Amino acid sequence: MRLYQGIRSLILTMFRKILFLWVRTDVSGNSAEALGLDPDKPVCYVLQYSSLSARLVLEQEVIRAGLPGATEALPVKNGPAHSFFFLYRRTGGLFKGRRQTPVPTHEFKALVHYGIEHPEQDVQIVPVSLFWGRSPDKEKSLVKLLLSDTWSVAGRLQKFLIILVHGRNTYVQFNRPLSLRQVIDEYRHNEGRANRKLARILRTHFRRVRQAVLGPDLSHRRTLVEGLVRTQAVKEAIRETAARDNIPPEKVRAKAYKYADEIAANMSIVTIRFLEVVLSWLWNRIYKGIAVNNIEVAKEVAQDNAVVYVPCHRSHIDYLLLSYVLYKNGLMPPHIAAGINLNMPVVGPILRRGGAFFMRRSFRDNPLYATVFNEYMHVMFSRGYSVEYFVEGGRSRTGRMLQPRPGMLSMTVRSFLRDHRKPIVFVPVYIGYEKVMEGRSYLGELRGKKKQKESIFGLAKAMRKLTHSFGRVSVNFGDAIPLAQVLDEVHDSWRQEAYDADYRPAWLPQVVNELAFRVASHINASVAVNPIGLTATVLLGTERLAMDEGQLIRLLDQFASLLRAYPYAETVTLPEGSGRDWVSYCEAMGLVARQPQKLGDIIALEGSNAILMTYYRNNIQHLFALPSLVASLFENKESLRREKIVFLSSVAYPYLQSELFLRYDKDRVEDVIHRWIDVLVAQGLLKALDDGRIGRPEEGTEATLRLRILSRFIIQTLERYHIALGILRKYGSGKISAAELEEQSALLAERMSILFGLNAPEFFDKSLFRNFIANLQENGVIDIDENGLITYGEGLEEVADDARLVLSVEKRQAIQQVTMLGA
Repeated sequence: MRLYQGIRSLILTMFRKILFLWVRTDVSGNSAEALGLDPDKPVCYVLQYSSLSARLVLEQEVIRAGLPGATEALPVKNGPAHSFFFLYRRTGGLFKGRRQTPVPTHEFKALVHYGIEHPEQDVQIVPVSLFWGRSPDKEKSLVKLLLSDTWSVAGRLQKFLIILVHGRNTYVQFNRPLSLRQVIDEYRHNEGRANRKLARILRTHFRRVRQAVLGPDLSHRRTLVEGLVRTQAVKEAIRETAARDNIPPEKVRAKAYKYADEIAANMSIVTIRFLEVVLSWLWNRIYKGIAVNNIEVAKEVAQDNAVVYVPCHRSHIDYLLLSYVLYKNGLMPPHIAAGINLNMPVVGPILRRGGAFFMRRSFRDNPLYATVFNEYMHVMFSRGYSVEYFVEGGRSRTGRMLQPRPGMLSMTVRSFLRDHRKPIVFVPVYIGYEKVMEGRSYLGELRGKKKQKESIFGLAKAMRKLTHSFGRVSVNFGDAIPLAQVLDEVHDSWRQEAYDADYRPAWLPQVVNELAFRVASHINASVAVNPIGLTATVLLGTERLAMDEGQLIRLLDQFASLLRAYPYAETVTLPEGSGRDWVSYCEAMGLVARQPQKLGDIIALEGSNAILMTYYRNNIQHLFALPSLVASLFENKESLRREKIVFLSSVAYPYLQSELFLRYDKDRVEDVIHRWIDVLVAQGLLKALDDGRIGRPEEGTEATLRLRILSRFIIQTLERYHIALGILRKYGSGKISAAELEEQSALLAERMSILFGLNAPEFFDKSLFRNFIANLQENGVIDIDENGLITYGEGLEEVADDARLVLSVEKRQAIQQVTMLGA
């Protein structure tokens, strides 16, 4: 028997080596850490289909990863003589396997029997999914159809041909283990039911993984486009357009078809594989690595839901990078909403075949186009496709999260209300660059330079940047947001109402607003802190944008320690290394300058880098918002009662929350502020006094410097609020409209930034003033009368007085002077 096993093992080893002369694999989850394996419990692997090639691939990947062996007996006394099994027994013929029924194999039964006989011994069952190529599309070509790894089960000859065609693009996914003991515990006295339960759980698991990796079947694009024009909503829009504009219905129908053809993606697996190769080369050339965090969220929700990926928008690279990361981690790339400006010659067709569908910037005045686009989106969601769009609308030029635009979110909600059989889940994604490719062009636009229109010539010009290094990039996945859950919280009776394509319930804006804020705050809660953002934050908090190197290193370490002391969210990631490493890294990236000095080198921001670094500071500003707000209260006060600190911070919080998308609910922020006070005391930035008051450190100490720099992380935001309040008080109640206040505030803020050398371009951003004014109205501080003029009472005076408390005498006088000049 032992001789037979030895010969058999030798033959299998030979077959495995022959197979891997051709096969190349891409593997995920193949480490004890990723799987969360307990080293004290035995491991047994399970594959879905009986297949010699699949077994050989499993054995090879287990050996490569150094995981517990898959070729030996289960390492337990009197246990099964195997460490892996197949769920489905092969019953097919030579070419095409008949339906593989999930009848437990002998190895499966032996494992369950062992678990029942030995309740004290647990076994970790690791499901392993294998895909010979990943083709989600239905091809006209018979050869491609036969040789695609889809939802059907291949026979022996077909599997041989598949390996020949797709073997060099094989994907293997190891998934977290199931506990044999937990699965069969309730059926210890009924082995048959225990078998059925474990088989059912494994069948469901493999189906979900296959759904996530392959995605739903894609119809032919022409069929999809023609189907859109035949929907009831589009037919009605055609009739209305023909009657309104006095155009023959045939011409309007042709126009609707043209719109649908302009919009629809044409996803091609060949293009996706081509892009994978090209992008792998590109990322290795321009980046020093891509860090992917918390992708388990996307893998989990993709198995049973239509997923909407909602990343922040910092660069044109975003959608390429996210699709690449998803594909490399075994998930189907999403259909991506792209602006029609990207539908350029050469580039447009490639993007369309990579999953992009194109939308016009505005279609409010074109109801026919709007209906066609809405119906296309409804098809995407109801069929379970994953979709990606940017809630900000455009790229952020300042590094901050922009106010979300409601358009795409509203379409998604309305589609789900029409047909909610397929759950929709939003997955926020933070994409963080150490050096954004468009940084210099953003700088020009913020200085008033006209935005350059995308063109093939502009793309060719951008190719010259491929010789530069843009540092590392992080892709962090945030906590998922089920749409049904948001609807339940805002309008719990939504399931009892009837909806059609045109119905817009009165409560829809409330749902969209809540969803928009939740998406934006979840993105910010997944931020990746990097050395450049942290260094920019500290240096921009100094008076002269320069600091002694040793002092800068200490401050970097201390502020990183502050973030660790009270983590903003579990999904936030911090940089590795220390302050010394980060300063050296920023210098190597050419973003800070070193000025040698005998008493110690000076690290400074010079030239355009001083403004450019505000972009990276703004990426992480929200993390320091609350501790910085608390610190700013001590600009003019040596001590304050804790209750006063909490009250003043709570008053300012709603405005900061709306602008920076802070994650804490207003009704629990007081607890968070108390916690930050304790952390600042523990870190030595504040001190607890005998009379129950909180005081600032003694003047001249490094603790005072730390506190002052911390306060400057948010002080410009508070100064901006004070400018708006000062102008409003200067004009008086009922004397100025919201639009005029916004315009006056932006002009005076721009003037102040010139006079006092403020380097933050967002300081005079009109949209931020607009948002602040809207929040004043929402919080009942101001009102708008029938003439559109702002009215206010004593509440505004109280807010203004509280705002003055956090500003230095110099800044108060400066703002007062600028306000008087503009009034």
